[in-house]
Amino acid sequence: MRALRRLAQGRVLLLTICAAGIGGTFQFGYNLSIINAPTLYVQEFANETWRTRTGQPLPDHLVLLAWSLIVSLYPLGGLLGALLAGPLAVTLGRKKSLLVNNVFVLAAAALFGFSRRAGSFEMIMLGRLLVGISAGVGMNIQPMYLGESAPKELRGAVAMTSAIFTALGLVMGQVVGLRELLGGPQAWPLLLASCLVPGVLQLASLPLLPESPRYLLIDCGDPAACRAALQRLRGPADLAGELAELEQERAICRGGRARRPWELFRERALRRQVASLVVLGGAMELCGNDAIYAYASAVFSQAGIPQDKIQYAAIGTGGCELLATLLSCLVIERAGRRVLLTGGYGLMTCWGSVFTVALCLQGSFSWMAYLAMACIFAFILSFGIGPAGVTGILATELFDQMARPAAYMVCGVLMWTMLFLVGLVFPFIMEGLSHFIYVPFLCVCVCAAVYSGIFLPETRGKSFMEISEELHRLNFPGRSRGPAWAGPEVVRSTEL
Repeated sequence: MRALRRLAQGRVLLLTICAAGIGGTFQFGYNLSIINAPTLYVQEFANETWRTRTGQPLPDHLVLLAWSLIVSLYPLGGLLGALLAGPLAVTLGRKKSLLVNNVFVLAAAALFGFSRRAGSFEMIMLGRLLVGISAGVGMNIQPMYLGESAPKELRGAVAMTSAIFTALGLVMGQVVGLRELLGGPQAWPLLLASCLVPGVLQLASLPLLPESPRYLLIDCGDPAACRAALQRLRGPADLAGELAELEQERAICRGGRARRPWELFRERALRRQVASLVVLGGAMELCGNDAIYAYASAVFSQAGIPQDKIQYAAIGTGGCELLATLLSCLVIERAGRRVLLTGGYGLMTCWGSVFTVALCLQGSFSWMAYLAMACIFAFILSFGIGPAGVTGILATELFDQMARPAAYMVCGVLMWTMLFLVGLVFPFIMEGLSHFIYVPFLCVCVCAAVYSGIFLPETRGKSFMEISEELHRLNFPGRSRGPAWAGPEVVRSTEL
């Protein structure tokens, strides 16, 4: 509650969160979910387009191939966007990068909107690639921008809003994709092109809000602009302590060379940070949350929900994740990051185990289908309250100012690669393991819970300098700071 009151006092910070989120992670969740509604219509469009060109229908396996390309080009674009995000954040700044990122959205919306009139399903493929690039850039830069703009007492809650906007995008995509709205056979080009609306909203609002104060001082060397941005973000609060901390970090930044992504893996001083980023970032994509969404429709059908009503039940799954991320945002500064991650993965292990038992026994007991359905909602709630939001904070809090863009590049590449591989391999796992499909995911959840509870340092309420000092002790056990270490090794990121 205290965090909410402070957030309300910082009205500009609240507006910054909304403006960054609507064109950032909201776009990721929205474009991830709206593609499900027009599946049959897009496949029919590809077939009819081919028939018009050649006089012959497209074979079924090629129709499926075209659809698979449309779906898989989204994570491929996300991978390219993740690689682009670091250089953009360094050269243009956090805010300008988010604004420039909307160029991809505008181009994609035009391709989607005119694809049927042009008779080109290739335009849909290119549009999916472009919105993927936009999502990859936004997923990396938005939490970086917000984490650097928030005070340390609210940093976790503010960074958690990235997960809230992702879940909100998922739910909105499911709602807009209903057959009664834009999910019908005639309106699907408008459904795909509706990503234009959040992009326009961001272009209209974000230019009025301040840049990251840390970027302005440490990267640009502009104390006056930094102070002005802080005054707008903090309101009437006393800025002396925060400015002193920023100046201390700035002093350490002078004279050095920027880190590249591959350098993070070679430096001993970043060993714990990189291990946490790779282990927990990979676990978030391999924990089975995406698979539970894929299984949901079949479980709902077995529970007796009419086929035409399953789309409404599916909205409930997205609503669960949104509710859980909102709850996590309220408690993260009280419970801490480590507790939420350990508890979230622990609960996911529990519900995933019960879900596996329910799948195995659903032929013997009719009520097992209802138990499986309850496990789906419980699993998604557990994911939302821990891994969904907290994982995105790690790159902001564990890495110093100059390693942060490179860390987000590594995190983004890992996330999008895992997302692509899971989508590619999941149908084969489902066919091979049948009811035991969740056993590999449960192993991942157990490992992530153990790692979070034992090896992940708690960062709640600590400044970036305090976090760096603690990580230095963890990376060099038995050694004090000593004369050779005067803070985190920070360099000017504009040289990346």
